[in-house]
Amino acid sequence: MLSTAAAALFALSSVIPADTAEEPAPAIEVVTVNGSGCPAGDADVKTEGRTFSVGYHTFLARAGGGSSPLDLRKNCQINLRVNVPQGWTYGLARTSYEGYTHLQDGASALNRVSTYLQGSSATAAVSHPFTGPFSDSWETNYHPNSSDVQWAPCGERRNININAEVRVNIGSADPDRLNFAIVESSNGAVRIRRC
Repeated sequence: MLSTAAAALFALSSVIPADTAEEPAPAIEVVTVNGSGCPAGDADVKTEGRTFSVGYHTFLARAGGGSSPLDLRKNCQINLRVNVPQGWTYGLARTSYEGYTHLQDGASALNRVSTYLQGSSATAAVSHPFTGPFSDSWETNYHPNSSDVQWAPCGERRNININAEVRVNIGSADPDRLNFAIVESSNGAVRIRRC
């Protein structure tokens, strides 16, 4: 025999609308990871639920110590495909990059992360500058407020693009000594909402 409280809960559960059910799990696919800092096939990619992570092998910018002018700037673009059921849309909830930078006095470096939806001119960006002398690990975070998330238009499939770069400027540092900025890994997550 049901208690009064249990009977009340059972009655309420039968009148809760179906649209208050849990959010569906989006399917994330990392379509490409490519750029001067991550040639095709040169990164380790993992996805799980709403999250993704990328480990880099050669994402390194450098200056001085015999470096080439082509070494001063490296970039890597991640292209994400997100599949959600009809009636839902998606956007990038957050992404972060981790690395290590070593700079002599007079040198500088920059890590910049830009995000945009395929076919859209709207771009969001965050930058992390470094000034020598500096030799340490770092993390750059992009975490927009809910109102600033770049949502895909409802009913349209638009891939999310995340373009990261590292630059090193020798400045007044000794040109015979190496300065570098390396990106070791990145990760992120998407969020969804009803249209």
